[in-house]
Amino acid sequence: MRSDVSVTSGVFEANRARGAVRFDVRARDGITRRGVLHESGSLRVRFPSPEGEGLSGVFVNTAGGVAGGDRFDIDIAAGRGSRLTLTTAAAEKVYRAPGAAAQLGIVLRVDAEAHLAWLPQETILFDRARVHRRFDIALDENASLLLCEIVVFGRTAMGERMEHGEFVDRWRLSRGGRLVFAETVRLDGNIGAKLGRSAVAKGGAAIGTALIVPGDEALVERIREASESFSGEVGISAWNGFAMARFCAQDAARLRADMMAVLARTGAALPRLWLN
Repeated sequence: MRSDVSVTSGVFEANRARGAVRFDVRARDGITRRGVLHESGSLRVRFPSPEGEGLSGVFVNTAGGVAGGDRFDIDIAAGRGSRLTLTTAAAEKVYRAPGAAAQLGIVLRVDAEAHLAWLPQETILFDRARVHRRFDIALDENASLLLCEIVVFGRTAMGERMEHGEFVDRWRLSRGGRLVFAETVRLDGNIGAKLGRSAVAKGGAAIGTALIVPGDEALVERIREASESFSGEVGISAWNGFAMARFCAQDAARLRADMMAVLARTGAALPRLWLN
């Protein structure tokens, strides 16, 4: 006979969430409109009323979060001259994973003279969460991109902290068919102890990245002018035709405030959900 543990494990594996969203947007007479949309599983995207000439999309995970063994895939194509802003309805929660890690795959393609803003709300990792995330971004030489991601290691406002688990974050950015940025971040094992090290996060529980294309030293200097208002640590530099800001703070609220201050210097319009 199979043990109760084996039966429970089998039921758990059979009930993993799957979700995928794939769509494109196109500019017609200067107005961005959605093209073909494909949705499957528990992942959805909704489009509120148009704001100006661009289009806004909001992702909704009807599974209520991400657990071990789940898989979610997003594939977005912004056609020539289009303008698209994407966010999430709420912070995404990644729960404890007793088995396989959750898999998150994001593919973003942006054609000439198009602009894509990827501005999800925070990703919150619970203790012993395991997640592998991958970004594959392909930009035309004349496309623009604003991509912001915030990762929180435990809900500090509720006295929680991620002590153990696994977080693997792989980013690949190409521009004009040339790879201009490649990075893989891996935190595993005793994550709480590692975040406590001065060279890692100095005890911080929230990290973030803002990727701005195109970006140059003039943009870097504009952002640095706001440095006295930052409550956490913020570093920014520019190379290969883009700028990148790195954030580290004691909690999500402080990091979010710093991120918004940086975005204000770029002239970006924040999604309404960020302001609620």
